[in-house]
Amino acid sequence: MKIRYFADTDTALLEFSQKPIFETKEISENLYIDIDDKGNIISMTIEHAKEKANLSEVSYFQMEQVGV
Repeated sequence: MKIRYFADTDTALLEFSQKPIFETKEISENLYIDIDDKGNIISMTIEHAKEKANLSEVSYFQMEQVGV
């Protein structure tokens, strides 16, 4: 996964896959997802990211698997 932030437009791009984009869907005025031909998410774009997604800090935590 890659997260790219474009300060000039206050846009965040979260990339989950490098597969070709089949369709872009508008989820809300500031949120778009790109999907492949099977409906899997490829990427997500957040406009006005600092305001709408509180993008001042990004953290990643991998949770351990519990009780298999």
